[in-house]
Amino acid sequence: MASATSYILFPLIFSLAFALEAARPRQSNITLGTSLHPSTNPTSWLSPNGRFAFGFYPEGTGFSIGIWLVPSPENTTVIWTAGRDDLLVTKDAVLKLTREGLKLLQNSEWRLISRYIYTSTGAFSASMLDSGNFVIYDSNFNVISETFDNPTDTIMAGQVLHTGSELVSSVSETNHSSGKFQLSVQIDGQIVWCPAASPDISEDAYHSIGPYLEGYQGLNLDDNGRLYLFNGSATFNLTKGFWNRTTRVYRATLDVDGIFRLYSHNLELNTGQEVLAEIPKLTDLCGVKGTCGLNSYCTSAQGVVACECLPGFDYLDGNRTSSGCTRNFTTSGCYLNNDNTTYMSTLENVTWSVDAYTEQTYSTSKEDCRDACLKDCFCDAALFQVNRCWKQGLPLRYVIRDSTEYCATFIKRVNMSAGEGHVSSVAENPAAAPVTTTNRKFSTKILIVSVALITGIISTLAALMFIFYRYQDGRYRRMRRNREPALVDEIAPRSFSYRELREATDGFKEELGKGAFGTVFKGTLPRGQRVIAVKRLEKVVAEGEREFRTEMRTIGRTHHKNLVRLLGFCDESTNRLLVYEYMSNGSLADLIFKADRRPGWDERVGIALDIARGIHYLHEECETRIIHCDIKPQNILMDDNRTAKISDFGLAKLLMPSQTRTFTGIRGTRGYLAPEWHKSAPISVKADVYSFGIVLLEIVCCRRNMELEAEADAIILLDWVHHCFMAGELEKLVPDEVDVIELNRFVKVGLWCAQSEPGTRPCMKNVVMMLEGNVDISLPPPGFSS
Repeated sequence: MASATSYILFPLIFSLAFALEAARPRQSNITLGTSLHPSTNPTSWLSPNGRFAFGFYPEGTGFSIGIWLVPSPENTTVIWTAGRDDLLVTKDAVLKLTREGLKLLQNSEWRLISRYIYTSTGAFSASMLDSGNFVIYDSNFNVISETFDNPTDTIMAGQVLHTGSELVSSVSETNHSSGKFQLSVQIDGQIVWCPAASPDISEDAYHSIGPYLEGYQGLNLDDNGRLYLFNGSATFNLTKGFWNRTTRVYRATLDVDGIFRLYSHNLELNTGQEVLAEIPKLTDLCGVKGTCGLNSYCTSAQGVVACECLPGFDYLDGNRTSSGCTRNFTTSGCYLNNDNTTYMSTLENVTWSVDAYTEQTYSTSKEDCRDACLKDCFCDAALFQVNRCWKQGLPLRYVIRDSTEYCATFIKRVNMSAGEGHVSSVAENPAAAPVTTTNRKFSTKILIVSVALITGIISTLAALMFIFYRYQDGRYRRMRRNREPALVDEIAPRSFSYRELREATDGFKEELGKGAFGTVFKGTLPRGQRVIAVKRLEKVVAEGEREFRTEMRTIGRTHHKNLVRLLGFCDESTNRLLVYEYMSNGSLADLIFKADRRPGWDERVGIALDIARGIHYLHEECETRIIHCDIKPQNILMDDNRTAKISDFGLAKLLMPSQTRTFTGIRGTRGYLAPEWHKSAPISVKADVYSFGIVLLEIVCCRRNMELEAEADAIILLDWVHHCFMAGELEKLVPDEVDVIELNRFVKVGLWCAQSEPGTRPCMKNVVMMLEGNVDISLPPPGFSS
């Protein structure tokens, strides 16, 4: 009942807020210190013409911060959201314009609402413009920050989606978090539509359009409703022009279904919105790749899309049928059609994006294609189309029902009841004959002969199967590496060949850095032009391919905004390489140790929380608990938005056992080692907690844990911080102006984490809560180790 009441009250609050805003005097200039509140006036800032508002809007059980179109109190359209993947804001929050930009007060803590709406040059005022753009000015009224430079899922008339930028759809009409699809403007002028989790745009795009020429500066939307590309002298039109009237507002949005739509809002007649164009224009929405998850197939009728699991599969999430499916049985190793244990289910007119591990073969009939997969140890599914047959392993992606051309999909299944004396209950198994038992009385001699004969046959078959398996394994091993896409969170990373990565890095030419686990090189994937970081592992445990791939799948299934994403790997012979997303802003060490202008206090607070949340995920929230073993500023990388992400997690167990205790000293990270490393004691997650404590103090003070040039009592950072804390002289630690209460809290957390005894250190969940100010922190004991 409470949930139902909230759904009723939020729209009423939203409508009342807009009505009150309309009655309030409109302003175009917002001065420093001006604030907004979610549930009391003012809740938003209006543009001078009253068409756009910036502020709090209700979403779910809380509030979000963004910009929306206000044609009337009853009709609102969100065009931009700040921190769209952050937690919702509570009703007691305060949004305030400060010198650093827009800051949010929540749970007694101030933080920047978005790395897109802040500035280091000193904000002076702000405006919600009539165009739908929210801007921040300096004291000379120069624009130093604007939302038009960082769109979410929408561009407005007068806005440009620059080359290299992208739009990401929302989850739903009522949830504006990042959704499943993205639209990217590439450097060659093309505009590409693809799933947001796709690692290779060229292979996974479901639509593209553009001139295929460099020099185009981005996607433009003008006041006539015309979408076009422009290179300074020539234009490439995506749509024609419509009406140029002051009463019309145009916007183009990548909607939740992956379609880019151009809308017109007639404010004079207040008739709501009108769809002027759709790109791509599809008669079947299943043509949008990624509409349904892996191992499920998409069907549509009268504009309604449904996702259904393949035979033998169940939904990963019954409440979100588009999330994909997983097998409802488990198998160990290779399984063949012995004793009716396997059979094929058939789906007529169902096809998928072929990523076969064998070259296509020509089959005279679908029965031949079906049987070829049934007899192949590595085949999980086969596709028959126009006398051609493809064999493939799981997962299957972009599966759709296609009635335009005859095709058939075969899914290998296991008859769980084979050999038990009754027929399998699976209706799709007309070919799997029931196994029956007949009672016969054998004499002792006949029984002995029969047993001996059967034993000999089984032994011979087992030997033949072993030889066949080894032959097939050697034949298909390399081809199978290319069949596992990294599209969504549940799927293992993609397997690359050594040749692909050598070409992508131009012969491992540009070195980005060298760490404990190996050397990192910069590379670019072909066609999609995606920049990657390739780590060539050194001193890796000489384990089997299966064990290495298992570790890669474990690391690949981790997905958190504060972890560097593993996109793929290579394990050819002795070559072991990892492919990561490229982080353009270097490491935390570069930011706090080498930068001419160190980050401000608020940014350092955000970085510390980013790291803590990432470690907490590794320790307690991912499918397999991961101990990092080497938390240090060099392993914290910064993305385009200065979000901190942890790298090299899960790699410690890939090192030779003798290296786990010696590589840190050699690599210069001894100052981050927990005391138990030197005692040959068992290593737990608390070793990471200790390392985080040292990193936290380095972030607070913007200096290394050991500086020989410092005064005698300040050489060891941990000793110096403890001395200043006990003496009540924390101002010595941070020369710039900071929040004293926050500084005291962060120092106490660092000292607690750096305790000598692992049992005394807090877990990362409590560390996050302490940093956020949600729990009280007692005085740390003096039992720390430097």
